[in-house]
Amino acid sequence: MLELQDLQVDIASAQVLRGFSMQVPTGHMVGLVGRNGAGKTSTLRSIMGHLPLRQGQIHFDGQPLSALPPEARAGLGIGYMPEDRGLVPELTVEENMLIPLWVSQTLQLQARMNFVYQVLPELQEMAQRRALLLSGGQQKLVALGRALAVGTRLLLLDEPFEGVAPALSMRISEVLHQLKGADLSVLISQSDLNHSSGLLDSTVVIERGANGV
Repeated sequence: MLELQDLQVDIASAQVLRGFSMQVPTGHMVGLVGRNGAGKTSTLRSIMGHLPLRQGQIHFDGQPLSALPPEARAGLGIGYMPEDRGLVPELTVEENMLIPLWVSQTLQLQARMNFVYQVLPELQEMAQRRALLLSGGQQKLVALGRALAVGTRLLLLDEPFEGVAPALSMRISEVLHQLKGADLSVLISQSDLNHSSGLLDSTVVIERGANGV
């Protein structure tokens, strides 16, 4: 489903990815594991087109992604949950989740929102609340819901368990467990495997922007 080959990426004058490669097979949950600063977020941002490649290739279902603008990823069925959540504070919970659906020309808006609310019914209860009024944990759930809204084929989750209470970590694990067995592929970046070891089909280690052992 997703293949990264020899990714080399710079931010300003610093090289953050140094020939990193990995694969996410169809229907698999793969953990991208590394310390803070190892290059996990840079890898996900490169997949989403937020960071340009200096060298290397990214293929999604056999299609090269590098030439596509970032907003085109949603149209391919790729959902992204950034570590900082990336919500628009003045918009409601539902409006935040609708943003990537608005740029998709293939997904049925109401059907996708119904799916999100089925998986995360607590989001429907707070649908009309503005994002700035939510707790950090609630904002994490909204960011996950937004990724689920468009992520029909691939989910990219950047540190979904970081900085949240144990009860919320368990809830996120429950949601991900519901998704196992489908054709959906999931890439989860984490500093450790405390919250997801039972979910993952495989793990890839990243160290200083390169493949670790």
